[in-house]
Amino acid sequence: MRWHPPGYGGDRRDPDRVKCDGWRDQGVLAVSIDDERLSWPERELVRQLGEKLYGPRNRTTDAPEP
Repeated sequence: MRWHPPGYGGDRRDPDRVKCDGWRDQGVLAVSIDDERLSWPERELVRQLGEKLYGPRNRTTDAPEP
């Protein structure tokens, strides 16, 4: 079979490429609160936006406190 449905076979985009395409094509921003490319104020802004839109994060007991 030479044709593969999306997600089956062939080359897969890396997660950062998917995020970049989502932002450029759909206006959707996917940001990890732990992304080291962001400064502390930027990470705090992401955290506050996430809590405002979706409520507090679920945290596991073995996760380190920020």
